[in-house]
This record gives sequence, structure tokens and C-alpha cells, in this order.
Amino acid sequence: MQELVIRIRENEDESAFNELYERYAHKFFQFAQSFVGEREIAEEIVNDVLVKLWMERNKNLHIKNMQVYLYASIKNGCLNHLRSVSSKKNNEIKVTEAYYFHLSIDPSQILISKELSDNMLKAINELPARCKLIFKMVKEDDLSCKEVATILGLSDKTIFAQLSIALKKLDSAIHSK
Repeated sequence: MQELVIRIRENEDESAFNELYERYAHKFFQFAQSFVGEREIAEEIVNDVLVKLWMERNKNLHIKNMQVYLYASIKNGCLNHLRSVSSKKNNEIKVTEAYYFHLSIDPSQILISKELSDNMLKAINELPARCKLIFKMVKEDDLSCKEVATILGLSDKTIFAQLSIALKKLDSAIHSK
């Protein structure tokens, strides 16, 4: 991502911006949807953040980790939207109901038995919403615990505790049969 951002900043390279969009927009949409619960709104928020990145490309020279910056901007856009739409309690219900976990298939998963996969998915889906979101961000989106803590405004200890809970439940699901 950093190489694309440099090309966007220094060369005003539209093709680099388009490549960044194609590579990362889907992950950003899923992340935003986990907050707002509606695909169209999530896409609008992500598009607004990415357009702002393009429009202010020369002002973003001080940002060291653009991925964390973009996730934080998307999260803030989602929270601003949720504040304007309804009360905090209703928002928490929407986030819990709308969040889903996407498990991408790779060659190693083909070797895993269907029963084991089902047990793992069941264990993941039974995680509390925040725990599930943290697990997804670390394991699927390849963000570090520190980056997730920054994006979600939580302490590193909270992130580690939530990951520990998720991993214990998955370990239990794997070894239960």
C-alpha cells in the first residue's frame, strides 16, 4: 500500500489510486459494514474517505502508516454516521446483527475436514461481536494488534485479551471432536 500512496502523493498518479481502490476497497467495505450494517452506507463512507485521500494527497505527507490512517478514518466516518442516525443502544444492536465473518479459502483449508471447518466457523460465529471484529482484523486483514488497538481506540491489553478468548474458543472447537 505504501508504494501506491507514494505514487499518489508524489506523482499524482491516478492509476496508483485506482490500483489502491481495487486492492483494498472490498476489505474497507466489509470493515465499514461491520459498523453500519448497510452495504450502501458502508460503500459511501469508504468512497468518501478514499476520495478525500485523493483530494488531499499533498496534505497527507506526515502520515506514516496509511493503512491504519484509512481504517481509522473509515471507523470515524461510520461512528459519525451512526451518531447521526440513532441512539448508541440501537447502534450496538445493528453492529452485532450486521457483523459477519468471512473465511477465505486457501489450499490448506481444502485438507481440513468439513466437520472441523464447521466447528471452527461455529466457534467464530459464537464469539462476542467485538471479539469477532478484532479476530477478523488481525487474522483476515493482517493488521497488527497495535494497529487494531489504534483503529478501535482500545488498549493493546484489550486486543490481546480478545484475541486470547477467540483463540481459546477455536482451540476448543478443534480439539472437541
